[in-house]
Amino acid sequence: MKKDIKSVNYGLEKIFDGAQDFLPLMGTDYVELYVGNAKQAAHFYKSAFGFQTYAYKGLETGSKDSVSYVLMQDKIRLVLTSPLNSKNPINDHIVKHGDGVKVIALWVEDAKKSWEETTKRGAKSFMEPTVEEDEHGKVVRSGIYTYGETVHLFVERKDYNGTFLPGYKKIKSEFQPQPVGLKFIDHMVGNVGWNEMNTWVKWYEEVMGFVNFLSFDDKQIHTEYSALMSKVMSNGNGRIKFPINEPAEGKKKSQIEEYLDFYEGAGVQHIAVATDDIIKTVSDLRSRGVEFLSTPPEAYYKAIPGRLEEFSHELREDLETLRKLGIMVDADEEGYLLQIFTKPVQDRPTLFFEIIQRMGARGFGAGNFKALFESIEREQQLRGTL
Repeated sequence: MKKDIKSVNYGLEKIFDGAQDFLPLMGTDYVELYVGNAKQAAHFYKSAFGFQTYAYKGLETGSKDSVSYVLMQDKIRLVLTSPLNSKNPINDHIVKHGDGVKVIALWVEDAKKSWEETTKRGAKSFMEPTVEEDEHGKVVRSGIYTYGETVHLFVERKDYNGTFLPGYKKIKSEFQPQPVGLKFIDHMVGNVGWNEMNTWVKWYEEVMGFVNFLSFDDKQIHTEYSALMSKVMSNGNGRIKFPINEPAEGKKKSQIEEYLDFYEGAGVQHIAVATDDIIKTVSDLRSRGVEFLSTPPEAYYKAIPGRLEEFSHELREDLETLRKLGIMVDADEEGYLLQIFTKPVQDRPTLFFEIIQRMGARGFGAGNFKALFESIEREQQLRGTL
């Protein structure tokens, strides 16, 4: 484990020097999901996850072929989009993949330059630089394809003072449930097919200037039945982190294979959202009906103090409370982290969410992989897909 953590620190030092950062990214602007029924999906994310209505685009705003609801919680923006007729190509995406992430929008200073820098390095264009204007100013957007049908949009909004984007209007809802303490997107994980991980690692390095600062192979991430491999990519300032997973050989079908089967291709596996108080956040989410993976066995929690002591850390939270809620703990030389994973948020076993609180740790819970995989495998067994 300590060997892995050292590689993390080395990688981050390399990233933060910024010398080769030809694509400066200021953060995640928004995440857009294509869904079968945006109105109902918006109600779910509001009532279950504590998001609040912010903006809308639809028939009432002049959009004749699609409808979008923008939800916010602190710095997180989710856009839920559905087609309004059978001719809209969004239908094809939903029929093939089910509800899932289509767009990972990245906040940039110069959308035109971002598109030029990435396309000249080999990116396939999704959207040429386009200026969108209304009475509140202008936004410039451009975009490229990444793994599967997933898209990175570059959003330049320094000359815009309106609601979200031109074409949207701010809306108020009488139903505005209280937030649950979600702050920002910590990272987003992509699943790719057999032997494709290194191809996409190279793509992020060459096309977007990212750095691979942490790697796990099937010797580290495995159970009795299944395994995967993963590499974590980060941009120049460390604000954007994209772990990339691929399946590995095992006795039975891994969660990555299950995802690829039901999503019918590569795509975003989960969105990790940060909180400052995971005990309160998870308690609130459970009370609102959010379902989490099964709790690790008691032996897992008995081993936590020793794992923290190895790095000279002391747990500030009550261990019994963490056990009752099913929250997992991992540590590195910088500190520890607390994390938990929801069950898939749609009927297909594809997209899910991670709730994470970092207490100094920069890793991704490597010490929890075995317990996490075994929990997922219990769900796969129930689904008959293990």
